[in-house]
Amino acid sequence: MKLGLQVRQHNALTTARYEYSETQLDVFFYLLSQLRKGQPGSVYEISVPAMSELTGKQYNYKRLREATKEMGSRCFELETTDELGQKVFRQLWLFKRVDYVIGSGRLRVEFTEPAIPFLFDLQANFTSFELQAALLLTSKHAKRVYTLCSQWKDKGETPKFGLIEFKHMLGLVDAKGNEEYSEVSMFKRKVLDISVKQINELTDLNIGYRLLKRGRSFESLLFTVGKQAVAMPIPFDLVPDAAPSPVGMAPHQVENAGRLLAQLSITTPELVATILANAAHVAACNKFAHDLKTGKHAKAHSLSGLLLTILGLKKPTNGPLFDAATKKQA
Repeated sequence: MKLGLQVRQHNALTTARYEYSETQLDVFFYLLSQLRKGQPGSVYEISVPAMSELTGKQYNYKRLREATKEMGSRCFELETTDELGQKVFRQLWLFKRVDYVIGSGRLRVEFTEPAIPFLFDLQANFTSFELQAALLLTSKHAKRVYTLCSQWKDKGETPKFGLIEFKHMLGLVDAKGNEEYSEVSMFKRKVLDISVKQINELTDLNIGYRLLKRGRSFESLLFTVGKQAVAMPIPFDLVPDAAPSPVGMAPHQVENAGRLLAQLSITTPELVATILANAAHVAACNKFAHDLKTGKHAKAHSLSGLLLTILGLKKPTNGPLFDAATKKQA
């Protein structure tokens, strides 16, 4: 197995109570991959085209700005030890500012001072996970479950989590204590089963879960966690001044991608060769094939055009990167 870029996240953030959307988690995980030891005061940059190449997703730039604006007002509530050595629940906001560089598809982020220890002072208290795996997941709950299970991948299973506490972690309980998916059957179908399916199909982990009863009621759950071989390497170098990694892909994944291209009448030899030589393109093709089976692209006008747009080989039709510069008045 060729490993992709490993991301490290403080365990307090892994188990924190917060709610981010799928797009917001993509931004957050990509930012984690950019952090550099010894540079906590730096301004960090996101390349939206690079993030799109990793995820196989096209980001609507207006919605992306709305997503980061909302991230600025959403807090992480985490359990930690304060300066006096006391156990506290700390409410933390991550961003000091976010700048969108007009016409470039890049945004720059600066973190708040209280967030810096949880981003840089990890020591041995961190969760590591595969960046590309986390980005490929399309369920926001699957992304959170993946990072949580990654914390315990060497142990074989997670600790038991009370159901209410677990829902708090995922942002499924509001300030008044109202639960989303209060019915266990709905919680299983909308959160747990989707998370397990996506994680087992798209990541380096193979997980399951057990719901545990106390009396007649389900009170807690735990996840079983194993490792599995996948081929999802980072196809280009994300780390400045580091040597690029070789690309490795499982033969069956390349074959499946080739079958999809033929099915969609994408047969130009040079184009096919370009797609099948790029690990991110192969992963995106396999995900596209899965989405086809589940009816996600049923309303697409041109499936071949949609796939090529997702792969970044055809121009999207949603306008320039961010907003065009305002013309000066005469």
